[in-house]
Amino acid sequence: MITDAFDRRTIANMEVALDRACLLLPTGGEKHRARRIIAGKIIECATRGEASVSRLTEAGYAAAMQLGASAQPSVREKEAAD
Repeated sequence: MITDAFDRRTIANMEVALDRACLLLPTGGEKHRARRIIAGKIIECATRGEASVSRLTEAGYAAAMQLGASAQPSVREKEAAD
């Protein structure tokens, strides 16, 4: 369980980072899946010992941006649709 792996401060920092990163997500049906992916990246960061709220938030933002980029249709897909 995650509460056994990290101290209270780290868990609190992880929660803040997740909430901040999820502000970048569009609303919709995929939000739960995206939150899980972002949370996983934040956990990976904390597991490496990078437990500051700023570093965890950076990891969360990077994951959210990557998800957003993969959700965007490529230029070729847009051109093909036109």
